[in-house]
This record gives sequence, structure tokens and C-alpha cells, in this order.
Amino acid sequence: MRKRTAHRWQLTLIMMVGVFVAVGSFWLVQVVNQAGQEAEADKFREEPDYIIDRFSTVRMSKEGQPAYIISGDKLTHHPVEDTSVIDKPFVHGLASGQPPMSIHAQTAYVDQGNTRVRLSGNVDVVRPATKQAQELRLKTSTLTVYPDEERMETDAKVEMLAGRTTATGTGMKANNATRQIELGGRGTITMPPRAAH
Repeated sequence: MRKRTAHRWQLTLIMMVGVFVAVGSFWLVQVVNQAGQEAEADKFREEPDYIIDRFSTVRMSKEGQPAYIISGDKLTHHPVEDTSVIDKPFVHGLASGQPPMSIHAQTAYVDQGNTRVRLSGNVDVVRPATKQAQELRLKTSTLTVYPDEERMETDAKVEMLAGRTTATGTGMKANNATRQIELGGRGTITMPPRAAH
């Protein structure tokens, strides 16, 4: 009888170890599979959810009027950060009561709910001449534009041409609504001589 009981305890112990090994193996397989699925999902999370070639979009003002147009060679949207990257962007302002301003660059990053556009690479800003003001042209390497607020700024070197007057500086803040431009850092201003009366 004692042999039978000892044999049962050994058999029970072996079965319990077998059950623990089976449950542990199943759990380990589940953990590895879940980690693999998460890694696969993370790999695709950084992928763009859409790409548009040769696009143009119009942003409307609160009053329902066209405020500005953004177009470019290619728009790539990244869903995780909700940002868009634009190749060869062209921004054309249509604010009422203001001269239409246009901006060209190599690349643009649009974020913060489409309220901030960070331009880089040969940024060229042009505001055509009007009856009240001469043509204005700005050149810089990077520029952050807040289209809804009609303002822009940069910390980079800026070259400005207003009519025949040229100015340079490092850093700039500009407001198209108030037509104020503030150049920062050390710079130069070259003004043409006044015409004789």
C-alpha cells in the first residue's frame, strides 16, 4: 500500500510539473506573439497614411473667404504626429485688404492643426508692389509661418529688398496684417541716394 501511495505522489508530482510546463509554454508563446504583433504595428505606425502628388488646397477664413492656398509637388501625411511634409511648397496669401504674398521653398512641415508651416531651403517671400507700398522680397534658409495670424518669424540670416533699399539681419519677425517687419541681430541697410529736386 505504501508503494502505491508513493507511486501516486510521484505520478501526481510529474503531472503537475507537466501541467506547469505546458501552461508556461503557452504563456510564453502568447507573450512572444503579442510582442511580435506590436513590433509589426510599430513598424507601420511611422509609415505615411497618404501621399498626394501635385496638390493644391485652399484654407478658408472664419468669414468663409479664401485665406491662402498651399500647393506643392508632393504632400506626405504622417498620422502619428498629424504632420504633413510638402516638397517644393508654394504658399499664396489671399487675405482681404492686404497685398497677396507668395512664398516658395524646398520643403515645408505643416503641423499644429495646419496652423504652423515651417519652411526650409531657399525660402523666398514676395509681396508685390501696391499704390501704398513698394515690392518687398525676403530671402532666408528657414521660416516659420502662422498663416491664420498672418505672421512669420525666423532665427536665420535674412536678406530683405524693399524697392531699391536692401537690409540684412539675423532673425526676423513680420506681421503682414500690420505690415511691420523687425530684423534682429547685427545687419546692414543700403538705401539709394535721394533724387535731386
